Amino acid sequence: MGVLGHLEPGTVWKYFEEICQIPRPSRNEGKILAYLIGFAKKHKLEWKQDAAGNLLISKPASYGFENRKNLVLQSHVDMVGEKHGDYEHDFHTDPLRPYIENGWVKAVGTTLGADDGIGVAAQLALLAADDMKHGPIECLFTVDEESGMTGAFGLKPGFFTGKILLNLDSEDEGEFFIGCAGGMDTIVTFIPETEPSPEGLMGFQVRLTGLQGGHSGDEIEKGLGNSLKILGRFLWEYSRNHVLHIASFEGGNMRNAIPREASAVIALPPAARKELIASLDRFESMAGLELGEADPDLRILAAACNTPEKVYTPAFQERFMSAIYQCPHGVIAWSNDVPGLVETSTNLASLKHDPAKGLIVTTSQRSSVDASKLAIAEEIKDLFEKAGGKAEFSEGYPGWKPNPDSDIVNISKKVYRELFGTDPVVRAIHAGLECGLFLQKYPSLDMISFGPTIKGAHTPEERLLIESTDKFWRFLSAIICEIPDEAS
Repeated sequence: MGVLGHLEPGTVWKYFEEICQIPRPSRNEGKILAYLIGFAKKHKLEWKQDAAGNLLISKPASYGFENRKNLVLQSHVDMVGEKHGDYEHDFHTDPLRPYIENGWVKAVGTTLGADDGIGVAAQLALLAADDMKHGPIECLFTVDEESGMTGAFGLKPGFFTGKILLNLDSEDEGEFFIGCAGGMDTIVTFIPETEPSPEGLMGFQVRLTGLQGGHSGDEIEKGLGNSLKILGRFLWEYSRNHVLHIASFEGGNMRNAIPREASAVIALPPAARKELIASLDRFESMAGLELGEADPDLRILAAACNTPEKVYTPAFQERFMSAIYQCPHGVIAWSNDVPGLVETSTNLASLKHDPAKGLIVTTSQRSSVDASKLAIAEEIKDLFEKAGGKAEFSEGYPGWKPNPDSDIVNISKKVYRELFGTDPVVRAIHAGLECGLFLQKYPSLDMISFGPTIKGAHTPEERLLIESTDKFWRFLSAIICEIPDEAS
């Protein structure tokens, strides 16, 4: 039966657990797509795939519902692959290991992939059901949402025919999302300038761990710690008053995740060991007070290691570390139109060393105002280029302007109220959704986004609330029956 087989709704959890066995990191979705195509063939459903890799599985209308408007259900098939640093897992080959804890489903040591595997599972449950009344349905499965939305970018007009789209990629049950921020990445490359490590120095590896991380859109306002900013600040401040040679500095992983861990290899005079440890202890205490309960488990530790053969030159180290220190991160502006909505933000997402390319700094910017998104990206580009880096912008993706009085919004509110006796919250989200790109290709689409409650997305603490999944399924099952006729 599996670990989740006894949960309700049974069919949804059955398919979700099957999906957990299929590796599907972004840009490596071949196995999950093959599984979905096999599903379509098994259930004798029409399917097609576009050049970008997106898959569409169609289900004809129930008898008597042939005149209903075509409905599109959409989820993305890829997932963010994050794990605890000491946990062995290969996201390209290893299955996830879901388990139940205190009413939540989690995965051992890794992200759970409920973002957006639970949406995919709900679509499959709907496609397999033979006891529901509904109009014609098209299930759209997009690829590579998490690392660049290339599936949505590659979608062509005419691939699907529906005029109403339900995006199943939101993370708060009881909340309907009707707008989202646009986003882009600013990626900076540095060619590190190095020299032989001075004689008589001792090597140390400094590691920062214990931060929660989080979604760089939906959780950017929570005051979560950024490992690169924190460790970068320590290295910059320590170098003001002590001899410090940096050999490497890396951290973070995904462009849309607040980085949880970072590490640096440094070289110091042996006599400075006690002062380094004492400085780290003082800094950890200070940073912990600043983070407070938002991120209470910060740890920064140093351990002796082999003295590095090469270190950054003093001039390069000064330029590069000053840029990291000054790089903005977090909320830049709040919306004046929607109370409590982040309007503009930026995330210092990752710093990696590529032997062929150099040091790669990835930052991501989001805003519901395109001009503001571009302004903060230009500010970051200018900062890093003055430090000697070469900055490039990604193509970016548009936002989705809210329409609180659209037909599908009104239908959804009515259905939710009738089912649960309470009104849903209707709002926009600062995270990016593929809906903005869909609207570019299909300007007449009427859309809404919803889902069960997921916490800790894009981190190994990702968890899916079991109770909310049942409500999500009940709502989805009800709303597909309420889609109006074409003539209405």
